[in-house]
Parts: sequence; structure tokens; C-alpha cells
Amino acid sequence: MNGESKSNLLLILLDILQKYSDEEHTLSQRRILDILKENYQIKVDRKTVGRNLQNLIDAGYNIEYTEKVRHTKKKENQSEENGDNENVVRSNFYLSRDFSDPELRLLIDSLLCFSHIPNSQCQKLIVKLKGLSSNYFIDEMKHTSVFNDDKGDNKQLFYTIEILSEAIVKKRKVQFNYGEYGIDKKLHCRKQSDGSIRTYLINPYQMAIREGRYYLICNNDKYDTVANYRVDRILNIEITDKKAKPVSELNGINGETLDLKNYLKEHVYMFSDKPMPASFRVSKKRISDVIDVFGTEISIIGSDNENEAIVTAYADKKAFLKFAKSYAPEVVIISPPSLVEDIKKELEESVEVYKKI
Repeated sequence: MNGESKSNLLLILLDILQKYSDEEHTLSQRRILDILKENYQIKVDRKTVGRNLQNLIDAGYNIEYTEKVRHTKKKENQSEENGDNENVVRSNFYLSRDFSDPELRLLIDSLLCFSHIPNSQCQKLIVKLKGLSSNYFIDEMKHTSVFNDDKGDNKQLFYTIEILSEAIVKKRKVQFNYGEYGIDKKLHCRKQSDGSIRTYLINPYQMAIREGRYYLICNNDKYDTVANYRVDRILNIEITDKKAKPVSELNGINGETLDLKNYLKEHVYMFSDKPMPASFRVSKKRISDVIDVFGTEISIIGSDNENEAIVTAYADKKAFLKFAKSYAPEVVIISPPSLVEDIKKELEESVEVYKKI
């Protein structure tokens, strides 16, 4: 073993523990010696491995192992006073990690569900997550990581998130262009009526994921209401030196800090309308869908029809209209009267369109 290999032995042992060990796959010192010889062309003795493993443990690496007392007969020239020799033997070494394999699998599956992350960037993230576990986990995940060809193509996404995070902390305005997909399936910047690219000046407050999409909760500087923008459609973002408008100045906030939890609960589809109470009659087999959308903080009472229930929820107007249309006729809005009229009008217009086909 040359001098360079000796100086690198600590790093090599750490690499072996990272790649070849976990709670289900432990390593004996003999197995470590074999891996050093087979994969790294390094030959050392057991004591050298044991000493370097202890150095890693002393340095703070979370290396687990078991200890076993081994009794050996004393040699003829040794004193007989204390009986057999006792040696503590360490084995079953493995690197304990911050994330368990099921936790990493959940994170990877979550990434695959986010349609706004471009495939190339999603794959890089997944490779990093896989690297937090052993080779056994990497081999296992080869059969489960399926990439979605329909993922977004905004390569600026991570840079946008970085700039927005900085702007939120520093309470600065940002400006950007906003994209929409055209018939060519590509993202294009929104334009003004004169054909010039539209620039948005925005006061950013928070970012949140809803239904697999990443949203910026903010205020368009021209208005005094809360607005939502898809982060994956933000293009050419820049942080400005202008101080952001305080959230307390927005209409409907009443001087209070924006409560993200309540905001998301009241804006289930991320429309920025003012929330309102509404009641609807729903088939009992759709109660799970109701809770998926509106959560558990709803009122559910019985109906004259044993197969139906009356639900009262609090959300924005567009959310109720979208939900009712999605599940019609199993969901029927019954109050307030203005919302009933709105849903009637939208459904009648839809019927008229289909009559012409």
C-alpha cells in the first residue's frame, strides 16, 4: 500500500460504508478488507481498518456497529492468574443516515408528481437523493423512477425560486415576464395589446405547492388584492431595489399578516377571489372528493334523501363553480342564490355549445 493510498484510506472507508452498507446490509471487517482489495486494489490488515474506522467515529460520523467479547486461550508464557484472554471484536458496521429509504422514496415520488419541474432538473435532483442512501437503494429505485414526458420545460425554475426566496426575505419587489403555452406547446411571454412583452411588478409574500403546482402568493403592484402566479411560468425574473408593499395594506387583510394555511384552505384551486360560504347537496359517495378539495373543516348534515348530504364550506366563488361542474349532477349548489344563478348560467351556456355540435 503506497503513501497516497494510506492518506486516502479514511475517505475510501467512508465511501465503502456509503455505498455498501445500511441497516439491512452491514459489513464485517473481513468484508471491508475484501472490498478494499477487490474494488480499490488496496491491501491492509484488520488492525489498520479497525483503527481508521474508529477515527471516523471519533470525527463524528454516525457509524453503527455491534461488539462481541471473544475469549482466547492464553499462551504458555502468559500468567494464569486472570484466566483466558478477552478481546472485544467489532462487526456489523453500517453508516446511519439522516433519511431512511422509505423517506427517500417518498421524496423521489413527490418530485415525479411535480409536473412543473423539467425532466432534466428532476433527474438531477433524484440522483442526489439516491446518493443519500446505499447502492442497494439505488438498484431498487432503478425500477420505480419513471419520468413524465409532460413535465414543464422552464429551465429558469430553480433560479426563479432562488430569486423569489431572496426577495421575500429582503421584502423587495420583483419584476418578471409571465408565460403561457401556445399551440406549438411552447411557453411564450404574455404580451400587451400593442404586441410588446408584458412586464409584471410584484410584491412577493410566500410560495406554496397546491395540487402538484408551485405558486407565488403575492400582490400585483397595480392593485390592492392578493394574486397567485405559477412559479414555473415566471420568466426572466429580477429582484429590484424597491421596497415591497406590506401585506397589511392589501384589501381584505385588515392589518393582519397573511395566513398561508387559511389562504390555501379558502383558495383550493388557487383562484384569488374573495372567499365566501356556500352550501351544496352532494351524493354520499362523493364525500371523499369533497374532503380532498375543501378539507375537514366543513359542515356535513343529513338530507331528505338518504343517499345524499348537505355540505357547507368556505372557499372562493370560482372554486365552488369548478367543483360543482366537475361533479355534476352529483354535486348541486343550493346557496347562496347568486351562486346558484351563476352555476345555472355556466351550465346552460355549456349545453348550448354542445347542442351545436
